[in-house]
Amino acid sequence: MPKQVDHDERRREIGDAVCRVMAARGLDAVSLRHVAAEAGVSMGRVQHYFATKDDMLLFAFRQISDRVAQRLGAVRSDDPRTHLRALLLELLPLTPAARAEAPVLAAFLAHAVVEPRLAEPLREGGPRMTAFVASLIAQVRPDGDAERDAMALLAFVDGLMLQMLTGQVDASAAVELVDHQLDRVFTT
Repeated sequence: MPKQVDHDERRREIGDAVCRVMAARGLDAVSLRHVAAEAGVSMGRVQHYFATKDDMLLFAFRQISDRVAQRLGAVRSDDPRTHLRALLLELLPLTPAARAEAPVLAAFLAHAVVEPRLAEPLREGGPRMTAFVASLIAQVRPDGDAERDAMALLAFVDGLMLQMLTGQVDASAAVELVDHQLDRVFTT
């Protein structure tokens, strides 16, 4: 009886290998050879699932974005401000999962600047995230410009993530800065 192959699982395994190579050696190290070695498969197997390096990167980016979205979806609170604070903190490299993913996400974001296909998922998901954050802000402060505040908070957290990754800001200072920004949004 022929062996059943789960092609989606194989693609995910290769996507995970892409992320591990990026986390360990950076985006420039992502090649068919390095990814195949990391995944423990042949280069032909990688080529079977991904025609180009950018196809591999796009798949891995979507895969890691889905993981972040799952973590964000698990954040719950009946209090909108508490919910928003938890979401913003989940976007920072404060947990083991987020610390492992943040360098990879930062590399993807940098590459998305010059590769429109990688930027597309950001253009798709960004407005939804902004709208959700704005809805939380509007529940607490309905008289302000919730969408603008949401965009500013998300941009702030993106920058803060990079400062944490480069060692400019430690975890405790990052949490304090998030609280400071939330105080400014909710008391303005």
